Amino acid sequence: MGEASVRPIQILRVEGEQAPAHPAEDLLVEEEPLEIRLGFGPAGQREQKRISVTMRTPGHDLELALGFLIGEGIVRYPGEVTHLDHCRNVRQPEEVGNVVKVELADGILPEIDHLQRNFYMTSSCGVCGKGSIEAISQVSCPVLPVGAPVWTPAMVHGLPDRARGTQTIFRHTGGIHAATLCRSDGEILYSREDVGRHNAVDKVVGARWLSPSPPDPDALLLVSGRAGFELVQKAIVAGIALMAAVGAPSSLAVDLAREHNLTLLGFVRNQRFNVYSGAERLAL
Repeated sequence: MGEASVRPIQILRVEGEQAPAHPAEDLLVEEEPLEIRLGFGPAGQREQKRISVTMRTPGHDLELALGFLIGEGIVRYPGEVTHLDHCRNVRQPEEVGNVVKVELADGILPEIDHLQRNFYMTSSCGVCGKGSIEAISQVSCPVLPVGAPVWTPAMVHGLPDRARGTQTIFRHTGGIHAATLCRSDGEILYSREDVGRHNAVDKVVGARWLSPSPPDPDALLLVSGRAGFELVQKAIVAGIALMAAVGAPSSLAVDLAREHNLTLLGFVRNQRFNVYSGAERLAL
């Protein structure tokens, strides 16, 4: 649990109907804005754009920025990113540590006209930060290759407990979302937490991109809440073929999963789950 991820505060705790309130200490999840800046264009004619401001839990900021750009279809190949770091050239004290700059290779002109996020975007919902409903479908999603049975029900049933074992901030605060990428042999590749469910997924996608090891085509992405359209879209764009949610998927998420051959599971808890698409990857 990173020092910047939680903050202790003094509260009054009430227990029962008659007991008096008593002073206590509680831990809260930190929430701060992160600005993502993008540098691109030919040498000598570089442009700098402020792409997004999102509320997030500090930590794994570079993964978050990269995962966001991948999910938006702005970067597609590792060679397109030449520099990724916190911006040192900030004007206000509150910007220190809260601005990430991503530099693209010379000559790459990203398609950013569809982005309408150059303003405040809430941490709980990415789609509502877009300027129009039509914008959510402008990111090109690949059709994932047909898979073979790899995951068994027993393997899926064991995911929530293994994932919770990595969710340190949740254990201390109870107020945070999580995304975990697991191999079919049970190994957890990456587990990230954030106040925003889409931020947690972006952090996992960014970590997967930055890893020197080739991506596991049979890895499964588990999210702690519901599976909305945007989370499913992020998984597909990142090339993740299996996704499971502790909660329910939305109808639009299921439509997208079926259209692009994503295996989508919902209500993965208490030794049961529903299969909404891509059952061929499960040994049922």
